[in-house]
Amino acid sequence: MIEGQNGLNWSRWQRLVEEAEKLGFAGVFRSDHFTNQQKPDLDSLEMIVSLAYLADHTRSIHFGPLVAPLSFRDPVMLARQATAIDDLSNGRMILGLGAGWQEREHTLFGYHLGDVGERMSRFAEGLEVITRLRKSDEPVSFAGQFFQLHEALLLPRPRRSGGPRIMIGGNGPKRTLPLAARYADIWNAVFISPTDFYERSQQLDRLLTAAGRQPADVKRTAMTAVIFARADAGIERRLTWQRSRPELADLPLPQLIEQMVSKGLALCGNAEQILSQIQLYTQAGAQELMLQWPDLDDIEGLRAFASDVLPHLA
Repeated sequence: MIEGQNGLNWSRWQRLVEEAEKLGFAGVFRSDHFTNQQKPDLDSLEMIVSLAYLADHTRSIHFGPLVAPLSFRDPVMLARQATAIDDLSNGRMILGLGAGWQEREHTLFGYHLGDVGERMSRFAEGLEVITRLRKSDEPVSFAGQFFQLHEALLLPRPRRSGGPRIMIGGNGPKRTLPLAARYADIWNAVFISPTDFYERSQQLDRLLTAAGRQPADVKRTAMTAVIFARADAGIERRLTWQRSRPELADLPLPQLIEQMVSKGLALCGNAEQILSQIQLYTQAGAQELMLQWPDLDDIEGLRAFASDVLPHLA
């Protein structure tokens, strides 16, 4: 998983896409932001254009935004774009969707974010619009506060029945999980411990049953960072930014790693340690992990991770 606002441009994206498929990763996901919460502003390759490139230059990996905010992405156009990219890739597109959260980028570019209640209401409407446009072979109408359809039909119809799979990202038990139970094909928890992941997943099971769906109807995934090196010195170097926090400054490395994992902040360590941490998420019910790779230029590290970790995973 790549943070696209952290310097992503064409040369970096092309190299990462090529390496990810060649090295045997299951998928590539990327954020959808104009910029970060604070300066400096860095390159940020546009999400939809980048995924169209990926669709045409790979053959096996699945991919998508993690996640596209419906605060600045129009659901009608996004449904149209995602359906086209899904067809181009022979069904490998996953449309990750969220409510939007980062105030600075909305202010900079003139988009209205709103308070949490407004964001979630807009998100719910956008999910309904996207779902109707994907699944209906007949014209559909919808009259909402934020979005409207009037006998609308997206053509051509998606090759895959129902169009690209919908992934809903977030941990919120009151609004996000009920929306996932209603609309999602995939649920993605974000920076969550294995214990909390299990509890949220059990809640999602109950919500799905109440909605007349089966628990197996929604795939369970999680996103977290990965801090990987083959030796303690490399791990310590990559954790320098965590040492700036007073409560972590003097912790021995094993305890610092334990803190990162138990709080759901990152998988952390060498291959053996990371494989044992992945197992914790597997036991909690996670079927896929999207690992946030922080350094877009660390291709050698990516290769080392693929060599040391991926062969041990199903």
